[in-house]
Amino acid sequence: MKLRLAIVGAGPAGIYAADILLKYERAFDVSIDLFERLPAPYGLVRYGVAPDHPRIKGIINALKDILDTGHIRLFGNVNYGTDITLDDLKKHYHAVIFSTGAMEDANLSLPGIDLPGSYGAADFVSWYDGHPDVPREWPLDAKNIAVVGNGNVALDVARMLVKHPDDLLPTEIPDNVYEGLKKSPVTDVHIFGRRGPMQVKFTPLELRELGELNDVDMVLHDEDFDYDQAAKEAITSNKQLVVIDRIFQSWRQRETGSASRRLHFHFYANPLEVLGNEKVQNFRYERTQPDGAGGVRPTGEIRELDIDALYRAVGYFGSPLDGIPFDERHGIIPNHEGQVLDDHNRVVPGVYATGWIKRGPVGLIGHTKSDAMETIQHLVKDQASWWTPAEPEEDAVTQLLDSRDVNYRDLSGWQRLDDAERALGKERGRERLKVVSREDMLDRSLPGDTS
Repeated sequence: MKLRLAIVGAGPAGIYAADILLKYERAFDVSIDLFERLPAPYGLVRYGVAPDHPRIKGIINALKDILDTGHIRLFGNVNYGTDITLDDLKKHYHAVIFSTGAMEDANLSLPGIDLPGSYGAADFVSWYDGHPDVPREWPLDAKNIAVVGNGNVALDVARMLVKHPDDLLPTEIPDNVYEGLKKSPVTDVHIFGRRGPMQVKFTPLELRELGELNDVDMVLHDEDFDYDQAAKEAITSNKQLVVIDRIFQSWRQRETGSASRRLHFHFYANPLEVLGNEKVQNFRYERTQPDGAGGVRPTGEIRELDIDALYRAVGYFGSPLDGIPFDERHGIIPNHEGQVLDDHNRVVPGVYATGWIKRGPVGLIGHTKSDAMETIQHLVKDQASWWTPAEPEEDAVTQLLDSRDVNYRDLSGWQRLDDAERALGKERGRERLKVVSREDMLDRSLPGDTS
């Protein structure tokens, strides 16, 4: 018996799931095909992590090692729902795992949030990471910018906005992104969080990096650091908060006023409204205060800040998949420990989920390993309910894609593109220069391309 498994989504979640299954103690052989809608694998690590985070980018090396074993077939530039459908998967595989992540912006329901000059963080991240499906240009004409959110994505967005572009040149930042940021007139970026500095979702590493920015002042307000008893107790019981508090306190001791750019933190600030006539002009928020239990309550004090642009960084949201149940409220595939559930809460045979599309956009990239293990355990135990494919032969899938003229790329195609990006980077004294357009990615992944 051989399990023919399809995995849709070649980010960390999908690749880890494949690796775990290959190493899992089981009584059958496996054959795994990985489908990815982009010409390049690695998902969120390639297109969701800021280019100046080489430590996190190092995860790519581990993912590369898994793909390079040769035990997993990669089909890049294949779109689920059009190039290959659920019926196709049932015809050629015993089961499928969806690991499509969450790349859309979560909604922030505020009056005026749709004004010109108001942007989603996910779209901005895709732009500065060179995602092939977003425009090459980004409107960077604002001097005063608000970023709403107190997670790592908010910090990434704020850092990329306020950081001097020349300091990004050693990274894999695409040329169009560098040129766009170079023209930005930004002087002040304001980060807003509804709760206090000891309730942030930042990780210490991300926060510390902000304080290392060249020619950027860190601006904090004394009123935000009059800790209540709940905050003090949180610090004593949480090592991460000890470090975060230490970072904030060190910034409060710094002299400010000499830098050309400033990064402001506003805690206890509940967003109320985005104001403007034809574009964003003002941000209105209500001052909150600790409620004694680790949360906050409103004070009735309304404040305003003149701004030229606003970025909402309040989380990511998954996208529905053709023929697969979807939870519209949470942006995930409904599931029990990775087993997909239908509208009546019954397990859907042969269909599984892992990663952010399974549990929502929470946790660091490393958490996807334990997440994938849970899904794989159910997949192995569910052998009696796998699909019965009519054409499980490995070459049947390639014949199907060829018959539909799908311009797919295999692992060797990705390796050629990888080599091309490294060569472009070497010309500039950098490790890599990312190729941005889909057409260029596909061209450089063809055999014999030396450009």
